[in-house]
Amino acid sequence: MDAVVLGLPTLIGLIAVALAFDFLNGLHDAANSVATVVSTRVLRPQTAVIWAAFFNFIAFAVFGLHVARTIGTGIVEAGVIDARVTFGALAGAIVWNVITWWRGLPSSSSHALIGGLVGAGLAKGGLDAVVFGGVAATAAGIVLSPLIGFVLAQLLVLIVRWVTLRLTPFAIDRTFRILQLGSAAAYSLGHGGNDAQKTMGIIAVLLYSQGLLGGEFYVPFWVVLTCQAAMALGTLMGGWRIVHTMGSRITSLKPIQGFCAESGGAITLFLATGLGVPVSTTHTITGAIIGVGAAQRTAAVRWHVAQRIVAAWLFTVPAAGLIGGAAYMLVSLL
Repeated sequence: MDAVVLGLPTLIGLIAVALAFDFLNGLHDAANSVATVVSTRVLRPQTAVIWAAFFNFIAFAVFGLHVARTIGTGIVEAGVIDARVTFGALAGAIVWNVITWWRGLPSSSSHALIGGLVGAGLAKGGLDAVVFGGVAATAAGIVLSPLIGFVLAQLLVLIVRWVTLRLTPFAIDRTFRILQLGSAAAYSLGHGGNDAQKTMGIIAVLLYSQGLLGGEFYVPFWVVLTCQAAMALGTLMGGWRIVHTMGSRITSLKPIQGFCAESGGAITLFLATGLGVPVSTTHTITGAIIGVGAAQRTAAVRWHVAQRIVAAWLFTVPAAGLIGGAAYMLVSLL
């Protein structure tokens, strides 16, 4: 599996594994896009995933590819990444995604991929293989994205309460049922724009390592389309264990609160994607949901569920990194 002599079947197989991760990312993170709109009964689950999948797919037409470039060259040195490192990164992310999906925990697919990539990179090249600036930016995103989502969601709650002060509860509910369609679409757009680019970066750097990009790193358009399609298809398949956790177990939501949570999360994702920072859509929407719950009253948030989710966040990068490093060592023996 040396990068220089990598055969076409192996290359195709690795790209297929990367797309399988992208599919699982959509499946695992479908809850991020649809949990609020389903829990508020604005859309039925089947309709909600179609709505989210469509906006997941068209995200490539809205955003640049800054996040893909960060993943491809800003986490592990591009020269270190070969077929074995790529396989280790994907194995770490996929195994951890399956474990947390089975347990119904909304952990981060993004940070699972980054953890797997760092673990496999360390196993091959040691500390010199890691781009610490990119890892530090990602670590900052782990902390800042839920905090920004939390603050923006609370701010939006205060604004809409002031705007709707003289409206009847019936008028508020009817208005925000319509507006939540737009906020759910915006969040799905941000999700597709940030998350699908991570797999694009992995595939592109794999092609680069094989000398198939003409000596210059970029993301081919066919890679963009296939990654967006794989994520959209995964979203269509749902992920209802995590939808239940995100949509009802953290706090109870009404359309006005769902709108604020989705809008706060979408703004955060748009900012991060524009800056090329690979943040977690899971962390972002969870922070926003907790924010709207806490804006009602502190007791409205089921903090024991939130603590369980945060624990999964803390374990994601090291756990995926260990799996990724182990997978790299395993294939190196073959």
